[in-house]
Amino acid sequence: MTFTEMKPVLLLVDLQDDYLAAPALEPGRGEIVERAAALLRSCREHSIPVIHVWTTVSRECDRRMPHWKLADRWSCEAGTPGHAPPESLRPVAGETVVHKTFFSAFSSPELEPELRNRGAGAIIIAGVHLHACVRQTALDGYERGFEVWIAEDAVGSDDPVHAAITRRYLEDRAMRFAAVAPMVAGLLEAVGVPGPAADSAPARAAGQRARSALRGLDDFPLETRSAMLKRLAVALEGEATELAGQMAREIGKPVRYGRTEVVRTAELLRAVMRRCGENEMEPLVPGVLLRRRPHGVVVLITPWNNPIYIALGKIAPAILCGNAVLWKPSPLARAVSLRLLELMLATGCPSGLIHLIEGGQDAAAALMADPEVDAVSLTGSSKAGFAAQEICARRRIPLQAELGGNNAAIVWEDCDLREAAQRIAEGAFGMAGQRCTANRRAIVHESLYDEFVGMLNDEAAALPSGNPLNPDTRVGPLADAGQAGRVAALIGRCAAEGHRVIEIAPRNFSPLASAQLPAWRAATLVCCDDPAAEIVQQETFGPVLVVQRASHWEHAMDLCNGVRQGLAAALFSRSAEVQRLFLEQARAGILKINQATADAAVDAPFGGWKSSGVGPPEHGCFDSEFYLRPQTCYLGPT
Repeated sequence: MTFTEMKPVLLLVDLQDDYLAAPALEPGRGEIVERAAALLRSCREHSIPVIHVWTTVSRECDRRMPHWKLADRWSCEAGTPGHAPPESLRPVAGETVVHKTFFSAFSSPELEPELRNRGAGAIIIAGVHLHACVRQTALDGYERGFEVWIAEDAVGSDDPVHAAITRRYLEDRAMRFAAVAPMVAGLLEAVGVPGPAADSAPARAAGQRARSALRGLDDFPLETRSAMLKRLAVALEGEATELAGQMAREIGKPVRYGRTEVVRTAELLRAVMRRCGENEMEPLVPGVLLRRRPHGVVVLITPWNNPIYIALGKIAPAILCGNAVLWKPSPLARAVSLRLLELMLATGCPSGLIHLIEGGQDAAAALMADPEVDAVSLTGSSKAGFAAQEICARRRIPLQAELGGNNAAIVWEDCDLREAAQRIAEGAFGMAGQRCTANRRAIVHESLYDEFVGMLNDEAAALPSGNPLNPDTRVGPLADAGQAGRVAALIGRCAAEGHRVIEIAPRNFSPLASAQLPAWRAATLVCCDDPAAEIVQQETFGPVLVVQRASHWEHAMDLCNGVRQGLAAALFSRSAEVQRLFLEQARAGILKINQATADAAVDAPFGGWKSSGVGPPEHGCFDSEFYLRPQTCYLGPT
């Protein structure tokens, strides 16, 4: 059955400025509005009815919810600017507006008769908040017999873990989530209703096979595992050029960075071999011993931007510590991931100890929820992290999550300004900004600001750009056209809000293959002093650097720490006192002096503070901390 046959109606719930202004909204206002507007345009083009649902309160007749009264809160008050939606979401002639004061859209007596009069069989919901008004509207629609669809990337919440719980809860009750993009591409008219969430049977079967393989681990002792990793390191070095070319073709990663990734992965494997392994009994006090034991079966979820380094940075210590692995790599790096699996098997890893599971977020959720799974390590987006937290907390299993960064570099009065510009430009735009440690923000003393912006422009223009197969290229395309479109939309919103946007034309550009042209975005500076702006608060994960002006040191530190993420931060200054203040006050897991935030050592702990990380860091001594768990043994007399 298609949407058209089901006679759907779009409900836009609480997409009003007072709600959208919440600083903790996830995703941010700009993304929600843009995607909801795209869905709205598509519905209008397909003659699908639209109903705008607004929370409306009035001082003349106070019908606010009790908790608003207790907090003396007045939001979405009729006649105020916050009551209205953004311009792109406002109703046009022929569209209905219904008003409510409580959570559900169905609390308005006007809504159900309007839907029945239109012969609706399904409702599509976009809006805020997923954990509250969207959830209650969905449940009430479900109770009344409507098919319920939720536009997963056009809903937001200021309580993201609660939102992750809500999504699982609703999907378990046959309410379906789909992204706006496939709807706009034709889902509404012709493609029909997608099936339910991905079948979890393949994940369960892999989990059972991995559990069975652990019983034969005596045939694969620590020395054999170490030898396997040693052979794998040699094999990677031998295939560095081929693998770099494969990454360039598949995800647009310049071969200079791809080759470096492969070589450094071999170094990482050797570092893991030096640090990890099963521990012997450690005496604590007479009759009490401590040992560390593997979890059993671990799920490893890895991204596309460093598909070899990040994957093996998890797989190697997991296996060396005695675990079996269920590995779900990103679909964008499928070919590279399959080749990496071939190399692992060819160099001696038993097939039962590692299973590659293909798929997207549904496959990841099914793996984490598998009762055979004992721990999860994930590198991904903030949204993925919230979903993983919900699943792992519900199951009470350990989670290690690296969730990206919005990294600042402070440029202070006494620094070498040209060196700072060179390092920050490469750190921001190298690899098209598609690394979690990339410089996202430069916080510059106001006395240097104009000069530094000019230097950044010069240094960024000098970076070789374009074809990722060119060995000189530093700024290649983004991973795909979707990533480029997301970055372009964000920059467009910046310009619309009045921020100065400087798109930098490269002086050395090698032509791209036609297939990668849609993924190209030039390096871009955004001058924005508003600490609450979307471009400041959101991680762009593209070739975009925000430049902010600081009037004094406390102002600079407030800007540096004033985002939800806390992966990396840097300072450019020669002053020992300024360096001391920075190391004392910066709230991030990785701090650098006179270096770009980008990059990290292979054998040092890697982990973020605040929203950038959950659980212990990756790498270094923390590999054993995560992939082994302590067990205290009390030995009585024999």
